Amino acid sequence: MDSAVFILSTLLALLASSSLASGEVVEHFLYVTNATVQTLCEKQVITTVNGTMPGPTLRVREGDSLVIHVFNQSPYGITLHWHGIFQLFSAWADGPEYTTQCPISPGNSYTYRFNVTKQEGTLWWHAHILFLRTTVHGALIILPRDHSYPFPKPYREVPIMFGEWWDSNVVDVMNEAVAKGDGPNDSIAFTMNGQPGDLYPCASNRTFKLKAIPGMTYLLRIINAALNTQFFFKIARHKMTVVAIDASYTNPFETEFIAITPGQTVDVLLTANQVPSSYYMVAHPYVSGKGARSTNRATTGILVYENANLSKAPVMPLLPKHNDTAAAHWFYSGPTSLVNAPHWTPVPEKVDVKMFIATGLGIVPCERPGACTGTLGQRLVASMNNESFKFPTKLSMLEAFYYNASGIYTADFPEKPPKEYDFSNYKNVMNKDLLMTRQSTKLKKLKFNSTVEIVFQSTALIVTENHPMHIHGFNFYVLGQGFGNYDPINYPKTFNLVNPQIRNTIGVPVAGWLAVRFQANNPGVWLMHCHMDTHLMWGQSMAFLVENGPTRETSLPPPPPDLPKCMELGSIANSNSSTLLYS
Repeated sequence: MDSAVFILSTLLALLASSSLASGEVVEHFLYVTNATVQTLCEKQVITTVNGTMPGPTLRVREGDSLVIHVFNQSPYGITLHWHGIFQLFSAWADGPEYTTQCPISPGNSYTYRFNVTKQEGTLWWHAHILFLRTTVHGALIILPRDHSYPFPKPYREVPIMFGEWWDSNVVDVMNEAVAKGDGPNDSIAFTMNGQPGDLYPCASNRTFKLKAIPGMTYLLRIINAALNTQFFFKIARHKMTVVAIDASYTNPFETEFIAITPGQTVDVLLTANQVPSSYYMVAHPYVSGKGARSTNRATTGILVYENANLSKAPVMPLLPKHNDTAAAHWFYSGPTSLVNAPHWTPVPEKVDVKMFIATGLGIVPCERPGACTGTLGQRLVASMNNESFKFPTKLSMLEAFYYNASGIYTADFPEKPPKEYDFSNYKNVMNKDLLMTRQSTKLKKLKFNSTVEIVFQSTALIVTENHPMHIHGFNFYVLGQGFGNYDPINYPKTFNLVNPQIRNTIGVPVAGWLAVRFQANNPGVWLMHCHMDTHLMWGQSMAFLVENGPTRETSLPPPPPDLPKCMELGSIANSNSSTLLYS
């Protein structure tokens, strides 16, 4: 690629994405390395960014241009995804493995360049390969260009990230699960800002503490970075007011707890208006469906008032029960958008493409009879419309789109499932006629600027769960959601087309349905997947191929000269005890 052509095309794309003239270039250097830490009783080697977990918080203002140099000094291939960033005309910087790029191989580097355009609020960044986002993640805070919020200015802003912790190498955990065609071992702990909290052994000094001044209001930027766990979060004797979700402003929504899926962010205002003392902040799992495993584990932090009497133990909150789906649904469906807030746009009325996607778990035949421990002795997978996604490894899908290369994917993802049945009926659990699916690499082609409406329908074939669906490159309007099977005649009459939630990640209710709408105004290949990494590993993904617009400025620019190239799969990532089995 001629460097002059690349520079010219990049400049055109930057100008097309607006507001660059009022912004600044913000540069960061991120070093992906292995580090030895002690989170619980034993020391362990983990993969980190700049030696910390979570990694550095990146702060920018709306309209800024980010230049992030990533140096891979770990033993694994790595990609980083800037979760929730639109990547307007910068799809090469989105980061999902084998979708927009091949992994950065050990000893090499890649520079992500993108603008932060018409977005503000709390987002985050994370590894998008090999379960590595367990420890490779951090907050991405987009501050308003004019320094003002559509709510009272808080005294202080505090990121709070939830995570999971394994007592073994997470790449090994994933590879062992793939080898047996089953689920991975559960994590042994949860974390809050990298600390498990004092309910775990050997962790009395590993508790996140937030110091509060009586009467002051704090903006908590809450992020769920856990691989596979949804959480209920509560602060003893304190109410919170939700003011934003997934970097989109909401009408003030008062609550005593929040529910949050992997991938989501929730911004809340917390006022220190209780008797000066210390109060536990607790996150424990929301275990969403029948057949799912429960746990009594939780992560804790402590809200400590200035000049508080610390001789007493912190007050413990009473959270919703682990399986309280009614409480989770109340929260997930409660917030509404703040109309006419910064960057708010009305719901597009004309729909060009309608899709009905039945999604959940299934099986494919085990390659070696007797070697798999998944359901019915087969390989456990997840699917959408009976297609379980298999990532390519020879070339990224975005490169295949740009160079018109064949043999990497097909553009025939089905707009509806191959068979209609009683999707949410538990009587269909283990129905062999419905369980079998197939693996493929199918994309859905979309015209530039077309409006897409998707109804997700959860299925009950093996286990019913709340599936947090994430679309790369776009926000979407959440028009409606509920339990049971979707009614295409009556439910559209109830859609919220006035002030629906705007999100980039949303949970499809347990044995229920969810309707969203978005505008495909950005050319490229954009992954859509469940944000539980086990389900992503099992194939609960697909991708949209958004065609170029009518002009050069609305077309995908050429790839940057340092875009990582694919290697043989087995050489991209190896751990001490296993080789890479899954891409």
